Amino acid sequence: MKRIVHKHPLAIRWFHWINFPVLFVMIWSGLLIYWAYDPYKITIGNYTLVSFFPDGFYKALNVPKRLAEGMAWHWVFMWLFILNGLLYVGYTFISGEWRHLVPNRDSFREAIQVTLYDLGLRKTQPPFVKYNGAQKIAYFSIMLMGIGSVLTGFAIYKPTQFSWLTNLLGGYKAARLEHFILTVGYVLFFFIHVGQVIRAGWHNFQSMVTGFEVVKDDNQPVGLTERPAIPDQPVTPELTPTVAPVKPVLS
Repeated sequence: MKRIVHKHPLAIRWFHWINFPVLFVMIWSGLLIYWAYDPYKITIGNYTLVSFFPDGFYKALNVPKRLAEGMAWHWVFMWLFILNGLLYVGYTFISGEWRHLVPNRDSFREAIQVTLYDLGLRKTQPPFVKYNGAQKIAYFSIMLMGIGSVLTGFAIYKPTQFSWLTNLLGGYKAARLEHFILTVGYVLFFFIHVGQVIRAGWHNFQSMVTGFEVVKDDNQPVGLTERPAIPDQPVTPELTPTVAPVKPVLS
């Protein structure tokens, strides 16, 4: 028997889908800015072992000489990123959704079990309420990373006006490196997240679009609010009348 399981409120879905293109533009425009000065490489003496973005990568994406354009897009979408983030965090606290996002003492153990299951080293999927331990850690970390990106962004955007913040983060160079590392973290999260969505199947993706998921009873997540099913009508068996045998009357 299939049931309709309600998973994601409308507000959560809006914040999710708005944040996706906003964050994409932020990363893309950040790359246009980074091209002007890309110091992060692994070198030995004068020999470069690893360069994050070689010249061929920049030319293939038409990145060079677009610094002003990148800065313009970055500053505009920065405010959309902050606004969407503030509304999301505020909603989770007001609605109580934060209870599903904040990791607890069992989340790290559950995350290991989920990882083993995803790698095929565990046969049964660990039980969960709305998000498993790995998802809680990942989603909560993304929220903290968003705060870190805003703080480090302001520290390198206005290092004089926000000198106290820049100094708190270790100085301009340290804040810029921290901002870069957080951006790399977003990219890694994106690929892992998309891979997990593909592995989970269409119904999981549908739940982030429509808000509900159709599941079978034997695969139903534990603890989710579901639409009550209409009870089956009792079947009344047909009664076949029995006729008592008639004894012959002897005259």
